Amino acid sequence: MTTEAPGWIDTALTNGPSIESVGTLGPTGTSSEQAALYLWARGGDTAPDIRLYDTYEQAGEALREGAVTHLVVANAYAGVHSFYMDPGLRFAGAFLFDTPHYGLAVAPGHTVPKRPSVATHPAPAALVGELLPEGYTVEELHYATSTSAAADRARRRETDLALTTRPAAKLHELEFISRTRPIRMLWSVFTPAAPTA
Repeated sequence: MTTEAPGWIDTALTNGPSIESVGTLGPTGTSSEQAALYLWARGGDTAPDIRLYDTYEQAGEALREGAVTHLVVANAYAGVHSFYMDPGLRFAGAFLFDTPHYGLAVAPGHTVPKRPSVATHPAPAALVGELLPEGYTVEELHYATSTSAAADRARRRETDLALTTRPAAKLHELEFISRTRPIRMLWSVFTPAAPTA
């Protein structure tokens, strides 16, 4: 797969509030965390202050409460529209950024049946069929709140496999049984709305 250069849509990133902390979907190992680190690198070379939440909605609440200065949300997230509609938030920009490589991973020593159950976040679920090795078909999909949470379910053997990222697979000590590939993704950045006079 050809990797293209990232790019930015900057409506209020350059002239908006300085990036002091970034909220997004956790836990550690998610694509959102990697995207937040990419945004952070735009703001300088200080140690990153990335705060990870169980849901994008919780990260959005942290932005409204002033706990973070910026919010990063994947545009593949089905609920991203709610952030665009929120009068308390301001769309500040967006950027293209490839996710870490995704693949199907298994806990070491776990025998994968020909019809495995697979944990996945809903957004990349379409990749399961693409990446599943020949001779296997999906028995059932189990949705998790993030790619890292999906990896944790496979680690605990609640599912046979997880569709997850390389960082999350490493964190949860899983092994890939499929090829891996990144997802070209648009990420939206929000800041608090400016107070009205």
